[in-house]
Amino acid sequence: MQLFSGGPIAGTPRTSWDAHESVLENHATEALRVDQPVAALVRDLKQRGLLSDTLVLFTTEFGRTPFAQSAEDAVGTGRDHNRYGFSVWLAGAGLRSGLIGTVRYEIGERVLPATRTTPESLDLQELLAQMASVGCKAAVMEVSSHALAQERTRGLEWDVTVFTNLTQDHLDFHQTMANYFESKARLFTGLRDQPNKKQATAVINLDDPYGERIVSRLDHAVPVVTYGMSARADFRASNYRVEFSGTSFQLDARGKIYLVRLPLIGRFNVSNAMAALAAATSLGVSLREAVLSLAKSPQVPGRLEAVPAKRQFQIFVDYAHTDDALLNVLKTLRELGPRRLILVFGAGGDRDKEKRPLMGRVADQNADYSIITSDNPRKEDPLAIIADVREGFRTKNFETVPDRAEAIARAIALAQPRDIILIAGKGHETYQEFADHTIPFDDRQMARRAIENRPLEF
Repeated sequence: MQLFSGGPIAGTPRTSWDAHESVLENHATEALRVDQPVAALVRDLKQRGLLSDTLVLFTTEFGRTPFAQSAEDAVGTGRDHNRYGFSVWLAGAGLRSGLIGTVRYEIGERVLPATRTTPESLDLQELLAQMASVGCKAAVMEVSSHALAQERTRGLEWDVTVFTNLTQDHLDFHQTMANYFESKARLFTGLRDQPNKKQATAVINLDDPYGERIVSRLDHAVPVVTYGMSARADFRASNYRVEFSGTSFQLDARGKIYLVRLPLIGRFNVSNAMAALAAATSLGVSLREAVLSLAKSPQVPGRLEAVPAKRQFQIFVDYAHTDDALLNVLKTLRELGPRRLILVFGAGGDRDKEKRPLMGRVADQNADYSIITSDNPRKEDPLAIIADVREGFRTKNFETVPDRAEAIARAIALAQPRDIILIAGKGHETYQEFADHTIPFDDRQMARRAIENRPLEF
């Protein structure tokens, strides 16, 4: 995607801006032409944050205030489950909303494939402008740690920001967990300095130790709403029950008790539901109406998504690609009481290598049988990645099948009545990346094909 393709963006990055200086005065000598991919342009500019400032000033000069500053509601969050829930409630409250995140972008009724979780500044402003042009009054965005570190969202103002959790990932980029946390924390500490939206709310998960740190760091400088299983949480869940048809739990919030039902399975979805409820009510949505709307929550593509098998075993596809995410999904499926839990998984290439044996350890301890395969090898040797994952195993309850399609077919061939198969790592993705090429690949489609090739047993 390109913004104003072939036209000038006035003003090169500088250390400061004079708000009274006309942008047009500089464009003859300092203009940049957007006739190349955004990533290449940003590498030339080197300062994404200053590019964001350029866009904010540029759009304000010409009467196109960035949407997130003029929208009635802008929500920053960290999980696709929450984004999808927000859109349902905002629509129910009469607010047409747009979505930006890992799975896809939504501009009114228009759906676009997501090129990255949080786009570059140019693309982001273009998406927000398009949302405003089709009548969206709210925007819900998944804000990545990469985007915060690179200041792609600088200049945007939020009504609500949501912290879900923080576990080891992206250390190939951040190097340390301390750096990773500091990047995420920017989304919340920045609320103190918003010039226009001064009553923004931070919604924080108290069950995560990093959430506790964010609450402490904010130190009452901005309104905070907490959620979790903790008795200290403003939105507290208890007595949750997981079944194949969904999850139910008791919610204690604002002096009242609610029975919450949602058609999604897993304890982590209880946490996600509380986060979304807290955020929605912070925007003025009725808590009772929000709780009722949960029963209509849409299936998030590739997030514990069931693949219809019409067999005596169950198949789920999930995006879990870290040891913590994999552990949560395996624990959730174990609560459904399978005879055996069969796992197909791998690890991505050109990403944090430290998590590979950790994922292997989780699989070894929580699945009954594992098939280690390729994920997105990218520029690494698939066999070397598999070897790294194998380091985490202490038992021999696994095998290696480097070809992912063959690994999925192998798991389905092994399945017996009452077994559950989890295909983890790629979730919603419809491609597989190798060193010199990318191929179409969808775990759900491959599972359906393998099922069709396995005859029905009577």
